[in-house]
Amino acid sequence: MFETLIISVLIIAIAMALLCVKVLFRKGGTMSSQHIHDSEAMKERGIHCVMDQDREQREHRQMVRE
Repeated sequence: MFETLIISVLIIAIAMALLCVKVLFRKGGTMSSQHIHDSEAMKERGIHCVMDQDREQREHRQMVRE
């Protein structure tokens, strides 16, 4: 039981360290955005996040009603 806890904590610590490599060792390093609306590849394909799609549909429905 105790060994499992130590191994789990060690795995989580290693994963966190690997995720932080770019931030810690690069001057001015930051985590890159994981949002769809910040991705150039998604913009080129015309893929939007759910919030943007919902807003577009609401605007379209409002225009159709008028």
